[in-house]
Amino acid sequence: MVLEEVGAVPDAVLPVAALAGHLRLGTAFEPEGLQAGLLASHLRAAMAAIEARTGKALIRRGFRLRLERWREAGVQPLPVAPVAVLGEVAVIGADGARVVAEAGRFALVPDAHRPRLVAVAGALPAIPAGGHVEIGLTAGFAALWEDVPDDLAQAVLLLAAEFYENRHDPGDGRGGMPASVLALIGRWRTVRLLGGGGA
Repeated sequence: MVLEEVGAVPDAVLPVAALAGHLRLGTAFEPEGLQAGLLASHLRAAMAAIEARTGKALIRRGFRLRLERWREAGVQPLPVAPVAVLGEVAVIGADGARVVAEAGRFALVPDAHRPRLVAVAGALPAIPAGGHVEIGLTAGFAALWEDVPDDLAQAVLLLAAEFYENRHDPGDGRGGMPASVLALIGRWRTVRLLGGGGA
Protein backbone atom coordinates (compact mmCIF):
# COMPACT_ATOMS: atom_id res chain seq x y z
CA MET A 1 0.00 0.00 0.00
CA VAL A 2 1.26 3.46 -0.90
CA LEU A 3 -0.54 6.67 0.04
CA GLU A 4 0.72 9.87 -1.54
CA GLU A 5 -0.43 13.46 -1.57
CA VAL A 6 -1.42 14.91 -4.92
CA GLY A 7 -2.08 18.40 -3.59
CA ALA A 8 0.06 20.37 -1.16
CA VAL A 9 -1.29 22.58 1.62
CA PRO A 10 -1.00 26.20 0.38
CA ASP A 11 1.32 28.47 2.35
CA ALA A 12 -1.52 30.94 2.85
CA VAL A 13 -3.47 28.37 4.89
CA LEU A 14 -0.70 27.77 7.43
CA PRO A 15 -1.16 29.62 10.77
CA VAL A 16 2.19 31.39 10.60
CA ALA A 17 0.97 34.50 12.43
CA ALA A 18 -0.59 32.36 15.18
CA LEU A 19 2.70 30.52 15.68
CA ALA A 20 4.58 33.83 15.78
CA GLY A 21 2.17 35.01 18.47
CA HIS A 22 2.55 31.76 20.38
CA LEU A 23 6.33 32.22 20.32
CA ARG A 24 5.95 35.88 21.33
CA LEU A 25 8.09 37.06 18.44
CA GLY A 26 6.37 40.47 18.66
CA THR A 27 7.55 43.30 16.45
CA ALA A 28 10.58 41.32 15.32
CA PHE A 29 8.28 39.13 13.23
CA GLU A 30 7.82 40.08 9.57
CA PRO A 31 5.01 38.16 7.81
CA GLU A 32 6.90 38.20 4.50
CA GLY A 33 10.42 37.75 5.91
CA LEU A 34 12.78 34.83 6.33
CA GLN A 35 11.38 34.15 9.79
CA ALA A 36 7.95 33.47 8.25
CA GLY A 37 9.47 30.85 5.96
CA LEU A 38 11.15 29.19 8.91
CA LEU A 39 7.90 29.12 10.88
CA ALA A 40 6.03 27.71 7.88
CA SER A 41 8.55 24.87 7.54
CA HIS A 42 8.16 24.00 11.23
CA LEU A 43 4.37 24.07 10.88
CA ARG A 44 4.55 21.69 7.91
CA ALA A 45 6.83 19.35 9.86
CA ALA A 46 4.51 19.44 12.87
CA MET A 47 1.44 18.79 10.71
CA ALA A 48 3.16 15.85 9.01
CA ALA A 49 4.12 14.33 12.35
CA ILE A 50 0.63 14.70 13.81
CA GLU A 51 -1.08 13.44 10.66
CA ALA A 52 1.20 10.39 10.63
CA ARG A 53 0.47 9.70 14.30
CA THR A 54 -3.29 10.09 14.02
CA GLY A 55 -4.06 8.99 10.45
CA LYS A 56 -6.02 12.24 10.00
CA ALA A 57 -5.54 14.88 7.32
CA LEU A 58 -5.87 18.29 8.92
CA ILE A 59 -6.20 20.47 5.81
CA ARG A 60 -8.30 19.16 2.94
CA ARG A 61 -6.31 18.06 -0.11
CA GLY A 62 -5.98 15.29 -2.67
CA PHE A 63 -4.46 11.87 -2.09
CA ARG A 64 -3.84 8.80 -4.22
CA LEU A 65 -3.87 5.30 -2.71
CA ARG A 66 -2.14 2.45 -4.55
CA LEU A 67 -2.93 -1.17 -3.64
CA GLU A 68 -1.74 -4.49 -5.02
CA ARG A 69 -4.64 -6.33 -3.41
CA TRP A 70 -7.87 -5.58 -1.55
CA ARG A 71 -8.18 -6.16 2.19
CA GLU A 72 -11.46 -8.00 1.47
CA ALA A 73 -13.32 -8.70 -1.74
CA GLY A 74 -16.05 -6.18 -1.00
CA VAL A 75 -14.50 -3.78 1.53
CA GLN A 76 -11.30 -1.73 1.62
CA PRO A 77 -10.46 0.44 4.66
CA LEU A 78 -8.89 3.75 3.70
CA PRO A 79 -5.74 4.80 5.61
CA VAL A 80 -6.59 8.49 5.99
CA ALA A 81 -9.60 10.30 7.44
CA PRO A 82 -11.89 12.10 7.19
CA VAL A 83 -12.54 11.45 3.50
CA ALA A 84 -14.64 14.21 1.95
CA VAL A 85 -14.76 12.99 -1.66
CA LEU A 86 -14.10 9.61 -3.23
CA GLY A 87 -12.61 10.08 -6.66
CA GLU A 88 -11.63 7.78 -9.50
CA VAL A 89 -10.93 4.10 -8.92
CA ALA A 90 -8.70 2.75 -11.68
CA VAL A 91 -7.31 -0.74 -12.22
CA ILE A 92 -3.86 -0.79 -13.84
CA GLY A 93 -2.69 -4.01 -15.46
CA ALA A 94 0.85 -5.37 -15.51
CA ASP A 95 1.16 -3.92 -19.03
CA GLY A 96 0.19 -0.44 -17.78
CA ALA A 97 -3.29 -0.51 -19.29
CA ARG A 98 -5.63 1.63 -17.19
CA VAL A 99 -9.32 0.85 -16.74
CA VAL A 100 -11.49 3.22 -14.72
CA ALA A 101 -14.15 1.39 -12.72
CA GLU A 102 -17.75 2.54 -12.98
CA ALA A 103 -18.53 4.89 -10.11
CA GLY A 104 -21.79 3.05 -9.38
CA ARG A 105 -19.93 -0.14 -8.48
CA PHE A 106 -18.59 1.22 -5.19
CA ALA A 107 -19.37 3.73 -2.48
CA LEU A 108 -17.69 5.59 0.36
CA VAL A 109 -18.67 4.74 3.93
CA PRO A 110 -17.61 7.83 5.92
CA ASP A 111 -16.12 7.32 9.35
CA ALA A 112 -14.20 9.64 11.66
CA HIS A 113 -11.41 7.10 12.10
CA ARG A 114 -11.67 4.38 9.46
CA PRO A 115 -13.59 5.30 6.30
CA ARG A 116 -14.12 2.47 3.83
CA LEU A 117 -14.55 1.86 0.13
CA VAL A 118 -17.26 -0.77 -0.32
CA ALA A 119 -18.71 -2.64 -3.26
CA VAL A 120 -22.34 -1.68 -3.90
CA ALA A 121 -23.06 -5.20 -5.09
CA GLY A 122 -20.74 -8.15 -5.29
CA ALA A 123 -17.00 -7.49 -5.13
CA LEU A 124 -14.67 -4.60 -5.79
CA PRO A 125 -13.01 -4.65 -9.26
CA ALA A 126 -10.57 -7.52 -9.72
CA ILE A 127 -6.87 -6.59 -9.62
CA PRO A 128 -4.90 -8.58 -12.22
CA ALA A 129 -1.67 -10.38 -11.38
CA GLY A 130 1.20 -7.94 -11.50
CA GLY A 131 -1.21 -5.01 -11.54
CA HIS A 132 -2.59 -2.63 -8.97
CA VAL A 133 -5.47 -0.30 -8.25
CA GLU A 134 -5.29 3.46 -7.73
CA ILE A 135 -7.94 5.26 -5.67
CA GLY A 136 -8.24 9.02 -5.79
CA LEU A 137 -9.71 10.78 -2.80
CA THR A 138 -9.94 14.14 -1.10
CA ALA A 139 -9.40 14.04 2.65
CA GLY A 140 -9.12 16.54 5.46
CA PHE A 141 -11.14 18.28 8.14
CA ALA A 142 -11.33 21.64 6.41
CA ALA A 143 -9.96 23.90 3.70
CA LEU A 144 -9.14 26.64 6.23
CA TRP A 145 -7.02 26.39 9.37
CA GLU A 146 -9.73 28.07 11.45
CA ASP A 147 -11.99 25.05 10.87
CA VAL A 148 -9.49 22.40 12.00
CA PRO A 149 -10.55 20.86 15.36
CA ASP A 150 -9.19 23.01 18.17
CA ASP A 151 -7.21 20.29 19.93
CA LEU A 152 -5.42 19.24 16.74
CA ALA A 153 -4.71 22.85 15.78
CA GLN A 154 -3.24 23.50 19.23
CA ALA A 155 -1.15 20.33 19.01
CA VAL A 156 0.36 21.56 15.73
CA LEU A 157 1.24 24.94 17.27
CA LEU A 158 2.83 23.31 20.32
CA LEU A 159 4.88 20.87 18.26
CA ALA A 160 5.93 23.53 15.74
CA ALA A 161 7.03 25.73 18.64
CA GLU A 162 9.03 22.81 20.03
CA PHE A 163 10.74 22.36 16.66
CA TYR A 164 11.45 26.10 16.44
CA GLU A 165 12.82 26.50 19.94
CA ASN A 166 15.05 23.43 19.70
CA ARG A 167 16.17 23.85 16.09
CA HIS A 168 19.85 24.24 17.12
CA ASP A 169 19.74 21.54 19.79
CA PRO A 170 21.66 18.39 18.75
CA GLY A 171 19.17 16.39 20.84
CA ASP A 172 19.56 13.54 23.24
CA GLY A 173 18.64 10.80 20.77
CA ARG A 174 15.33 10.00 22.49
CA GLY A 175 12.99 11.85 20.17
CA GLY A 176 9.26 11.48 20.67
CA MET A 177 6.46 14.00 21.03
CA PRO A 178 5.95 16.21 24.09
CA ALA A 179 3.37 14.89 26.56
CA SER A 180 1.15 17.93 25.98
CA VAL A 181 0.95 17.15 22.25
CA LEU A 182 0.22 13.47 22.88
CA ALA A 183 -2.57 14.43 25.28
CA LEU A 184 -4.17 16.69 22.67
CA ILE A 185 -4.09 14.15 19.85
CA GLY A 186 -4.96 11.10 21.96
CA ARG A 187 -8.65 10.93 21.09
CA TRP A 188 -7.89 11.18 17.36
CA ARG A 189 -5.53 8.22 17.18
CA THR A 190 -6.79 5.17 15.32
CA VAL A 191 -6.36 1.82 17.03
CA ARG A 192 -5.29 -0.60 14.32
CA LEU A 193 -6.47 -4.11 15.10
CA LEU A 194 -5.59 -5.73 11.79
CA GLY A 195 -2.08 -6.41 10.51
CA GLY A 196 -0.72 -7.23 7.10
CA GLY A 197 -0.47 -5.30 3.86
CA GLY A 198 -3.15 -3.83 1.71
CA ALA A 199 -4.92 -1.77 4.40
